Parts: sequence; structure tokens; C-alpha cells
Amino acid sequence: MTTTRTSALRTAVRRKRVWIPAVATVAVLGVGGAGLAVAANADGTGPVTGDERDRVSQAAVDAVGGGEVLEAETSDDRGEAYEVDVLDATGVEWSIALDEDLAVVTRDREDGDDGDDDRLDDDRLDDDLTGTPDADDVPVLGAERERVEAAAVEAVGSGEATSVERSDDRGEAFEVEVVAQDGTEWDLALAEDLGVVQQQRDPR
Repeated sequence: MTTTRTSALRTAVRRKRVWIPAVATVAVLGVGGAGLAVAANADGTGPVTGDERDRVSQAAVDAVGGGEVLEAETSDDRGEAYEVDVLDATGVEWSIALDEDLAVVTRDREDGDDGDDDRLDDDRLDDDLTGTPDADDVPVLGAERERVEAAAVEAVGSGEATSVERSDDRGEAFEVEVVAQDGTEWDLALAEDLGVVQQQRDPR
């Protein structure tokens, strides 16, 4: 499955990664009374799930005055514990960095007009010079997001969806990342009817 360009560009450049051989650490989070083991990437980052995600999401949403969380991950940057992408009530996307106490470290607006900010989504203007977002740049929100998440989790068999994005690949409508109950991570492509087009385990 092709990773959505929006997430790939923002994530690949935004974080100061140090790639060294390492054994992934594992954190156990309580989700609805059941343990959900979440494996971190080699650089110490990984999806935030369960009750921890709820707390982190609320802090990030509060930081922009309301909205919806698109993605939340742990951070290995100095002084940061979490990095959260939030779409506020006006449709503006924000990148929020929080510390261990959920205090805001940085709050960056990703509006595509700051040439000095290399974390912006460079393909927002690639198909339309007027600035109209591509179809795959439109966030999945509300009830639609809940349906997509439920379909992806059901396909995996357990766990929690940590990222949902639209896809512009032929025959695909959504790309979803799921952390299963055993801590394994899965990438899924779903069709418009939420049928599974492709499903593969993330080797990280």
C-alpha cells in the first residue's frame, strides 16, 4: 500500500530521527480494561493509543481551541513527549508538540504559505494552482471516520485505529493504520464500501 503523501512528507522531515540499531521498546497501555502492547519504532516514536491517547488528544485540541485529532504519536525530540496533528473547527491543521505533563511545547500552523517551514504538505498545490486541496488531502472526520476505523479494526480482529486518511490510489478510498491487541501494527487500504483492498503487517 502506498503511504499517503501528506503523512509521509510531514512525518519524515518533521522529526529529527537518529537511525541506530535498537530493539523496539514496548509499552503496555490499558484500553477498556484490556492490555494493549504497543511497539515503538527504532527511534523511540510510535502511535499513542487507549486512555493515553484520549488525554493527549484533549490537551492538543484544547491548545487550538477545539477540533479533532488526526494523528498522535510519541516524540523523541528533546523536551517533547508527544506530537499531535489537529484539525481545528475552522479547517486549519496544526502540529502540536506536548511534554510529559501535556503542556504545549510548540504549536505550528500547517497552512502551506510559509516557505521556510519544511514540514508543510508540499503536494497540497500540486494538482490545482488555485490552492484547492487534492482529494487525499481532505481529512476523514466525524461519523465517517468512526465507520472507517471500525471496519479496519474488524479486519485486523482487535485493537485501535491510530491514523485514517483518504487515498488517491486506484480502487482505494481510505488508508488506515491499526495497532492490534498484541501490539502489532497493520496498514490497510479500504474501498468506498469499506471492504478491505489490501492489508499488511508493518514490519517495524
